[in-house]
Amino acid sequence: MSLQTKIMDEMKTAMKAKDTVALEALRAIKSEILLAQTSGAGQELKEEDEIKILQKLVKQRKDSAAIFSEQGRADLAEPELAQVAVIEKFLPVQLSEAEVETIIAKIIADGGFSGMGSMGQVMGAASKELAGKADGKTISTIVKKLLT
Repeated sequence: MSLQTKIMDEMKTAMKAKDTVALEALRAIKSEILLAQTSGAGQELKEEDEIKILQKLVKQRKDSAAIFSEQGRADLAEPELAQVAVIEKFLPVQLSEAEVETIIAKIIADGGFSGMGSMGQVMGAASKELAGKADGKTISTIVKKLLT
């Protein structure tokens, strides 16, 4: 079942349940997918592209929630975090930091990388292997930690 089909099914369920937070998050996903489809060569989105869109939406909402929390606006932060939970249902299961660290350590050992000069090469390999399973910030932090 494609992501669009899942989104439409979830939207119907959210409308029936009058769940405005879920409906808003689902509409945002649908909108981003449509934008991506119409901006390209008219081809179908690949699963990796869909995952990137979902990760982008999650990151936007987490950033917004963090800003609202810093400004003492919990009333605005809560709906953002609720939308994050809805969007994350469509993402693959995220790996824990320990699992990510193990994978990155293996990449470093296999490639014989050492020092911060090889961070770009390690990040490229790690990002490719962990695509959709961990966010870039976590990967970057762990790579820095392991290379220093």
